[in-house]
Amino acid sequence: MRSMFGPHDGRRVQVHPYRRMMGFLMRGRNESAVYFEQRLDLSRTQPWLAARNARLFHLILHSLAATLHDRERLNRFTVGRRTYQRDGVYLSFAAKKSMSDDAPLATVKRRFEKGETFAGLEAALASEVKDAKSDKQSHIDKELSVLLKLPGFLLAFLIGLLKRLYAWGLAPRSLVDTDPMYASAFVANLGSIKIDAAYHHLYEHGNCPLFVTIGQVTETPAVVDGQLVAKPMLTLRYSFDERVEDGLYAAKSLKLLAERIEDPASWIP
Repeated sequence: MRSMFGPHDGRRVQVHPYRRMMGFLMRGRNESAVYFEQRLDLSRTQPWLAARNARLFHLILHSLAATLHDRERLNRFTVGRRTYQRDGVYLSFAAKKSMSDDAPLATVKRRFEKGETFAGLEAALASEVKDAKSDKQSHIDKELSVLLKLPGFLLAFLIGLLKRLYAWGLAPRSLVDTDPMYASAFVANLGSIKIDAAYHHLYEHGNCPLFVTIGQVTETPAVVDGQLVAKPMLTLRYSFDERVEDGLYAAKSLKLLAERIEDPASWIP
């Protein structure tokens, strides 16, 4: 049900009393965070990507979005000790504008529609990432340039006020809709800078309950039919607000995500 007062990007849902009680026992996302690691075998993934000249990062985004659509209870968030079903799947991610120490980050927040094709996603992302890496200021860049001119005490007050107004459904939609921390998940591709996945904190700002980090692909020894072989393996690490959903539901969802990444030919035409 949608309340007259409450976040505009979700509808309030009723949850089990035990889960509702968690909102009173654990007030913040980092107090509620659980951490999980997956090791994925890319033996079937890499040839599929090579045949389509596609990127692994795009496949992971596509698989995650499809999983959040199919396992919609994972696409919820907690605000003010209440649980909301998010209206749509939104993924945020960041990329360096160039591979130099002083280059700024470009952040993209995108809505992923149910049934979107992988080819359509690739084309859209190529355009959106190009725009984000250009010298053109994004909406969030423009907002930050204004806010950071304010005195520190006033900026801190306004951020706290925004959080309160959002919980009441009174926050300006223009600020919330462009903020990357109001999203289904934030995805960080650490493999692109040649390091392994890390366990990342959750942000108290916004309503994002899931942070996913992607490591680099490594050749890992494995025994197959009695023979020692090297397999391309990938590490994904998750930080998740457990107030959103229980462990069994989350585990089944991540198992589905892993299956989709490891065998994209089984579900992508």
